[in-house]
Amino acid sequence: MRIRLTKYSLFWSLLTLSVLPYGCNMEKNFEVDLPVMAPQLVAECYLEPGKPYRLTLTESTNYLAAPDIPLVKEATVVIFYQGRPDTLRYAPFYDKFSRKYYTHASITKMQGKPGDTYRLEITDKQGRKLTGTTTVLPVVPLDTVEYTYNDRKKAFLVAKFFDPGNTANYYFFSVQRDSVNNRAEIDYTADDQISNGRASAFGTGYDFEKDDTVFVSLYHLEKPYYEFFNSVEGARDANGNPFAQPATVISTVQGGYGVFTNLVYDQKMIILK
Repeated sequence: MRIRLTKYSLFWSLLTLSVLPYGCNMEKNFEVDLPVMAPQLVAECYLEPGKPYRLTLTESTNYLAAPDIPLVKEATVVIFYQGRPDTLRYAPFYDKFSRKYYTHASITKMQGKPGDTYRLEITDKQGRKLTGTTTVLPVVPLDTVEYTYNDRKKAFLVAKFFDPGNTANYYFFSVQRDSVNNRAEIDYTADDQISNGRASAFGTGYDFEKDDTVFVSLYHLEKPYYEFFNSVEGARDANGNPFAQPATVISTVQGGYGVFTNLVYDQKMIILK
């Protein structure tokens, strides 16, 4: 993050020079000392009910380093459930269905129930250690998905559900067209500060048409992952924008960077008529 601040300051230095009178000597050399940060482990793992454990492990690089993906081949990756360890095997592969790359996997499938806890532990030969925990959340079911057309025959969707009371809840709402593998047409996060314990709804704009097939998903998120997701969006928006405030990604793991969480969701397929 200090590198981002240095780059930001350098932009303003160059901008100031650009408006000086033409008679000034513009041939100035600047040397900016960027701190060299020790590479840290970076893990990304989403546990889904009924699906095998899969994880992507890399390591961090400096801000101006070459755009490659440094894999960590000699690491021990273990997921613990009910005290039982399961070691994930290193075998990088691309999953065509999820359209994601993974470096480690196990044949063990997630079978945890709401309230159960999973723990991640990663160690390597350099002595680095990354850990994380996630507690399985209950599914918040979608009650109904309704749609209404305007005079231009465009439809908006409204997904209704009931927010559980007595707890703080965090959500990710998405709508995909034609396939669950396609990029979401609509997606955003929200909490229940206004609608705690009440009938609630998420909606879209007039983005859809007759005969569209849409997949509406409501994810129930842990607070750490909700904060991680929003911080990643903030960092993406700020990257390369000199007028934006620098953003810090909030990890859900310790001893490195990344996310370890579980994904529970309800989903409905609707064909607009």
